Amino acid sequence: MRLRNIPGSEEKLFLDERVINEPDKLKGKWKEFFGNDNELFVEIGMGKGKFIIENAIKYPKINFIGVEKYSSVLIRALEKLDKVENPPSNIRFMRFEAENIRDIFENGEIEKIYLNFSDPWPKDRHAKRRLTARGFLEKYYDVLDGNGKIEFKTDNTSLYEFSLEEAKESSFDIEAFTTDLHNDETLNRDNIMTEYEKKFSEKGNNIYKIILKK
Repeated sequence: MRLRNIPGSEEKLFLDERVINEPDKLKGKWKEFFGNDNELFVEIGMGKGKFIIENAIKYPKINFIGVEKYSSVLIRALEKLDKVENPPSNIRFMRFEAENIRDIFENGEIEKIYLNFSDPWPKDRHAKRRLTARGFLEKYYDVLDGNGKIEFKTDNTSLYEFSLEEAKESSFDIEAFTTDLHNDETLNRDNIMTEYEKKFSEKGNNIYKIILKK
């Protein structure tokens, strides 16, 4: 996907109070930041924000953080949030690389991590860059609380199979998995689709899902 640079995007993100520009300073203080004791759910690679914004609206008693490393994409998420009639107050956005997640969150500080349609990094030599590679999974394991979960979705068969194998060798338990989410009555019950998910499913692609539990 070719990302178009948006002039002034860096300044807009710096000035927008919904964007956390120095998240490392809030490590261990996220409940204090949100001003409540609600659970914290984090989406890594949120794209244009459809999934996490709809979740924040649906679940006002949960705090949500959307992570997106590209400024031009994060701007689109803010624009989408601006169009919501009554914007939720339980959502914030930030930029950071997933490999640095332990610099942002204290051990046990997150209840759920979402990985939706992550870059499959198809070349074998790039396998460690995949967000479901074992090295990443162990970092997620640290920042999740005792009952924490990861919910992963993709339309990429190879990434799904890779992720399942990595999960088996990780510290996580595999709670559930499916090769056809939209025809799985149980796992699809409360499913909120991402932009990519809607696009791919309309093309007839199967959507894969894995749920990991600490």
